[in-house]
Amino acid sequence: MDSILTVKNLHLEVPNKVLFDDLSFTIPAHQLTCITGENGAGKTTLMKYLLNSLKRPSSHVQINLTPQEIQYVPQLRNIDDDYPLDIKSFVSLGFKQTLIPWLTKTHRQQLQEILAETNLTKIKQQPLGKASGGEKQRAYLAQALCAAPKLLILDEVTANLDQKSKHELLQLLKELIPKRNLTVIFISHDHELIEKYADYELQLANKHGKLIQKEAK
Repeated sequence: MDSILTVKNLHLEVPNKVLFDDLSFTIPAHQLTCITGENGAGKTTLMKYLLNSLKRPSSHVQINLTPQEIQYVPQLRNIDDDYPLDIKSFVSLGFKQTLIPWLTKTHRQQLQEILAETNLTKIKQQPLGKASGGEKQRAYLAQALCAAPKLLILDEVTANLDQKSKHELLQLLKELIPKRNLTVIFISHDHELIEKYADYELQLANKHGKLIQKEAK
């Protein structure tokens, strides 16, 4: 099994609480791994620790990626109904440049491809603030894809979506993994999504972790 990230013998704690003790696991490359555990188990804290290890190397974490090759998509963003940018302009911010008029020809072509892949082409001129929950999450995903990541971390991104939108987003991810050579870490409590879409499940419990290969779908 090829891996993209390995954790060995990690001890991680927050004030007055040990989250993990001697935690070890491997994230398989080019697969969708769901990270599960009860509220307070430390899933998000663990992901932040892994991301920080890119800036401050840890002997417990082996990851051969640059910060630019990893994109983190959080559950919530401060996007209200009056947010001024349309979906196309918002997605283009993922290129880490200014807005669309200053994008290169190559970036403009890539933007069109990403909007098509995430099913946003028909609504690309719509204000992001007026978009539905599912449309917003696809826009957040599209923006992350503009950075051409190798590892994509999605933190409870389906928590506030209806069932149809949840399945559409996970099906989209499964299609993008081979197409864009992605590895996806998906933090979720949704057992239905995990059973249907996960290739692996990393269960975090009792200060330890267990990586389980799911049956082929």
